[in-house]
Formats: sequence, C-alpha cells, structure tokens
Amino acid sequence: MKRPVSAKASSGGKQGRTSAAARISVEPLLPVAIPHSNARLARGMRAGRWVFATGQSGTDYVNGLAPDVVSADRPLNGESQHKREARRTYRNVQEVLGEVGAKMKDVVRVDQYYTTERAMHPYHEVRHEVFGSKIPPSTSNLHQRFSRTGQTIEIQVMAAVPGAGLTVKHETFSPSYKISAVSGYSPALSAGDFRFVPGQTSEARKEGEGPLDPEVRHPRALWRQWPIKLETDFIIKKKLKASLEGAGASLDSVVKAQIYLSDREDVPGFNEVWLSHFKTPPATTIIATAQPGFAINALRIEINTISLATKGKTKKEVIRGPQPPLFDGYVSAVKCGDLLFLSGLMALEGGRLIEEARVDPRQPFYGIPVKAELRSIIRQAEAICRSAGTSLRNAVRIQQFHTDLADLPATLEVWNETMDGAPLPLSPIECAWLTVPGARVMVDLWVHVPGGAGK
Repeated sequence: MKRPVSAKASSGGKQGRTSAAARISVEPLLPVAIPHSNARLARGMRAGRWVFATGQSGTDYVNGLAPDVVSADRPLNGESQHKREARRTYRNVQEVLGEVGAKMKDVVRVDQYYTTERAMHPYHEVRHEVFGSKIPPSTSNLHQRFSRTGQTIEIQVMAAVPGAGLTVKHETFSPSYKISAVSGYSPALSAGDFRFVPGQTSEARKEGEGPLDPEVRHPRALWRQWPIKLETDFIIKKKLKASLEGAGASLDSVVKAQIYLSDREDVPGFNEVWLSHFKTPPATTIIATAQPGFAINALRIEINTISLATKGKTKKEVIRGPQPPLFDGYVSAVKCGDLLFLSGLMALEGGRLIEEARVDPRQPFYGIPVKAELRSIIRQAEAICRSAGTSLRNAVRIQQFHTDLADLPATLEVWNETMDGAPLPLSPIECAWLTVPGARVMVDLWVHVPGGAGK
C-alpha cells in the first residue's frame, strides 16, 4: 500500500501559484481519467489518519452509470435501478476503503444526495445490508442534477484509517427524538476528538405527531412567526444541542456546518437565528436543495455538523481569508488539528461578484465567466490554506455546486491547471440557486493540514 510522499511543491498552476511551498500530505487513491477531458478524478484520498471517498456514484468510470446499473435491455427485471445504483455505489466505496485497509465499520460519516424520492428507500435497504446494525451519522436530501445521465444517487464518505490512532465508536445514548428504523443510524459517533451527529431537521420527535414537530407547525397566520426561523431555532435548541451533548460536544465546539435549504428566501431568516446561537460560528456553507428538498416535503431545512469533544485536546482555530465571508458574522474557515474546513466560497471580491463573472450583453460570447469565478475562488482558498499551514493541493473534498452543470468542463480545465494535473476529489452537483445573484458556482472545501494531527 502506497503512502503519501513528503515533498515540497507549489500550490498550483498559473492561476493558483503561491510563493510559499507546502508539503503535499495526501495520496490520491485509484485515480481515473475524467472522460473527454485532461483532468483526473481521485476516487478517494488518503490524508494521514483519514480517508475520504467524495462524489461516489453507480459508475464504472467509463460509461457514465455502469451497464449493470442501467441494464438497458431489461431495466425492470430483478431489483430496481435505484437499488442496483446503490449497490454499485457502495462497491466503489469499498474499493476505495480497501486501498488503505479500511472497511465499512471504519466509516465515520456518510452523506447521501438524491434526485428523486424513489431512490431513497431502495438506497436505505442497501445501506442496511452494507453497514449492518451500526450505520454512521448521515444526511439525506434531494438535489437537482448530477453529472452522469440517469444518475439518481451520489454519496460522500469519510472514514478513519485502521491503525492510524483513531478509534471509531458508535455512541448509544438516547437522543431527543425517535430515529426511524428506515434510517437506523447511530445517534452520534466519535473518532478521536472529532464528533459526528446526524443531520437534524424539524421532523416530529415522536412517532404519530408528525410529519413536522408540533412546535414548528405553521400557526394560523404566517405573519405571527417566520417558518424558517421557527424551524432553525427548534432544530438547534431541541435536537442539535442535545445530540452534541450526548456525544461530549457542544454548540461552541462545532467546527463545520452544511446547511441545506429548499427556499432561497429563507437565507436571511436562517442566518439571523443561526448566528444568534454562537459566540464564534463554525465554517458554514448554505447549499440549495431541490424543492421539495427532503423526504418529508414540508421540511425547509437540514443542519449537518462536525464537532470537537469539549474535553478533548484538539481546539478550533478561526482562519481569516483575503475577502470577507459570504455573510456578515461568518468565518472564512476553521482549522482543527489536521483538518481545515472552509465556509462556502464564491467569486466575491470587494463585497460584490467579480466583474469578469458578468456577461457583457453587447458581446455575450466573449469570455468564460465560470472560469473567472473559479479562479477567484481558488485565489481565496489558497490564501486561507496558506494561513492554516497547508496548500490547496491537500484538498480532500471538493464539492462544487453549479447553477448549470454545462459549466463543468470549463471548471475542470481550471482545476487541472491549478492542481498541476493532480487527481481531483470532486463532487459536481447542479442546484436550483446560489446565494449571490448572477453567480454560477460555489465551492465547499475540506483540506488536510500536514503535521496538524491532534487526538
């Protein structure tokens, strides 16, 4: 089994170079060519004691969805395509984990996205078979489109490398809500000083009281209470805090949050409540779902977090970026031991979308706006990484959210140039909206910090 090679390297190509050399501490696992491009995909990334499998799907990495998933001649024979797709996806995950000697019991978090509700139950049936009785914390929500024709499932996996100093423990406390047998995940999981809890929604805490919890049902007159503020406050106070405390963490020890929202107009209300609960917020990314965006159609939001143990030795450190974060009150990034989590990045410089991102109506076919946007994002990301003692070349998870996946080929060219041809741990997803008008792409980055391992 290969190990990362200690090396001095620049942090990127022409658009992303920095004078500061940083050690490359990650090892791409099972890299494959991205069809019809010069870029390569990292099916997984080994980063010290962690392994990441980003953008996993039911592909054979040649034909889009694998022929055994599509089953073009007899698509309705045997199991449904969604179940075949889930099986192939987990087969791909197991191949990545196997490269570092890991198994499904070493997974600390798995997040799943779908394009249709029909895929959810077949997927969960396969997930139960794969994980058995110990399913790690997860998030499930619906999205607009993935990069392969017919693809309905995509998952992101994070796991501990066996023998690398992390003990994976499924917690057994009783959370403040009933965990559905269909989902069956653990109420929390610990790995060293890191704590993982399931994505939290305003689903009813008790069976028979739903689908929404009685505390967040819309009052008779909507003007009496803003639904998104009601749901956000309920999730934090009645579900998230209790789950974190059960895992030995707290709101103040949250280092990363992904916020899934189905309605763009809910962003200000969410932020108002979210920021009121933190002395210093975690690195936060707001991600648009489809509409409806969740298995329970009435839900508006899901909150997914990673935290540190309150009594652990690993502490969180706020990292500033060269530009203000997307929202007032946010932080650019949080460093915690050997991991750096960035808040969502877009091409905002000087408080507004860069001029190169705007199409000139007088000559609309000159320039490639999405390339300009991504280069701006990369400049910001590199500066943040430098401040944290790492480099963008140590990225372990790149989630790229597009308003139109037709822009993906252009962004692959920029990434390939920036990363000097290194394989990309990339998950491209099309969403219905971004929080900045006129923007085409947002990036959510997780990066390894060499030599930063805590507990």
